Amino acid sequence: MFQKQEECNGMISQEITVAEYLLIRLKEIGADHLFGVPGDFVMGFFNQVIKSDVKYIGTCNELNAAYAADGYARIRGIGAFSTTFGVGELSAINGVAGSFAERVPVILINGAPTTIHFRTRLLLHHTLGDYQIPLRMYEKITIASTQLASGETAPAEIDRVLSACLSHQQPVYISLPSDVVTMKCKRPDAFIFPPPVSSDHDALQEAIREALEMLHIAQKPVVIGGVELIRFKLQKEFAGFIDKTGFPYATMMLGKTVLSEQHPQFIGLFEGDWSRDYVRNRVESADCVIQLGEMMTDFNTGGFTTHLDDSKTISASIRSVKIKHHYYENINLHDFILGLTEKLSRRDPATLDIQAAFNNCVHRHTEPYLHDAAKPITIKRFFDRISHYIKNNSLVIAETGVSLFSASEMLMPEGATFIGQTFYGSIGYTVGATLGASIAAPDRHTVLFIGDGSFQVTCQDLSTMIRNHLKPVIFLMNNDGYTIERVICDHSYNDIQPWHYHKLVDVFGGGLGLDVRTEGELEDALTKASAAECLVFIEIHTDRLDCPDSLRGAGKSMAKTNKLN
Repeated sequence: MFQKQEECNGMISQEITVAEYLLIRLKEIGADHLFGVPGDFVMGFFNQVIKSDVKYIGTCNELNAAYAADGYARIRGIGAFSTTFGVGELSAINGVAGSFAERVPVILINGAPTTIHFRTRLLLHHTLGDYQIPLRMYEKITIASTQLASGETAPAEIDRVLSACLSHQQPVYISLPSDVVTMKCKRPDAFIFPPPVSSDHDALQEAIREALEMLHIAQKPVVIGGVELIRFKLQKEFAGFIDKTGFPYATMMLGKTVLSEQHPQFIGLFEGDWSRDYVRNRVESADCVIQLGEMMTDFNTGGFTTHLDDSKTISASIRSVKIKHHYYENINLHDFILGLTEKLSRRDPATLDIQAAFNNCVHRHTEPYLHDAAKPITIKRFFDRISHYIKNNSLVIAETGVSLFSASEMLMPEGATFIGQTFYGSIGYTVGATLGASIAAPDRHTVLFIGDGSFQVTCQDLSTMIRNHLKPVIFLMNNDGYTIERVICDHSYNDIQPWHYHKLVDVFGGGLGLDVRTEGELEDALTKASAAECLVFIEIHTDRLDCPDSLRGAGKSMAKTNKLN
């Protein structure tokens, strides 16, 4: 990094710039790449970035930079992007809002006017007169924020904000005025990662005792593994709990692939009334449900149709536990899981009514698939086929809509990671997220499923994937418009201009584009995709209302909620 240049000159300066300090910290906490879009207020910082060990990845717009940082963070545990003041940061605000909603640790570094401009409030371009408006907006969707003011105070502020990002697993905002970029500060000591928040010992022990009382008498317990286990890196503790007890477990959409879906105790995806019959009946008939780190959103719960009995439920989140109607605050989820694991013994699986997930997934690898070459492709047949195509350790990314509701019902192979913005659901998210995830894990096979409507929102950064020699396989579901909106209320505002999507790889300068309308053409496309050493873009044509039953259920639920019937 900068230090390497100084070492080559035979000296190590004890003073560095604020920008250097920030970049050293990014590298220390795992952000090896910085996504962004240039602008005059941020160029001074970017000049420092390109001299550092943090690699700059330029995107086509700031919204996709935010989405890319989010996708990167879901793989690496932290992500960062940078924008220019006003027009840049406000273009990105929707992406940061999604990270805030779904607990993804993203750092926004915003290049700002000089400190004297903040004092005099000159009517500079990109500003709003009141220079503090963007900061106040971001305060609502970040866990911590700061406006750096000097070389003397910047290091402590940077460390405070980054610590909050890691501790809470939520976004943070750093305003970096252009004159502060080159102000001098002391070289940092090693970053001190925030320790886990400790539990209230007495509350923890009482919660564990009450939970054990329920579990000891339960004959048919079941576990729901949630998204906080992923965000706070508690998969190892969760796996220990599952293996020690022998309990069956399910996931909801947000927690999908918290553990390998090939695990013999995994029974499938639970989403209330949208679930497969066995999974729904097994969870809702359980005499004790242990819910660990899940968010009970509408998509997760099948439109709030989970029908879980509070008197039979143990619900633990990252900072608290609810058992029946009792609340225990200041309990760390990590401590609660380990406490239960230590006290419980393994049950005989034969007594727990465990039917492995391959019996309970709509699209499952064990189901034989024989293609009919001339038959038009349908959504179900497509995902039946793709369940055989996904490789071990793949990154599987699914856009809100037909893609998300179909791909989430696939049984994932060993080591696969599933990404979908299941709570916030901003259409177009997955283009940037695929860029970020592919940068974060270039050696993993990345597969994206996205609809035509969503793709039109953020399509430009397909070119950034090509520019950076990334090799995802992208399946675009061309069903002639916004199908997720059509199942809510079908009118002409759901129509979009049809594109020749598979030809965009030529427009953007590289990759293999393929067009698929039949099962035979799909087979040919998959053969070519497997042999390709480049980005592959496969356009799949289906009927406009061809979608899974779970999406139709979601549409009915949203129509009812919004009084559209």
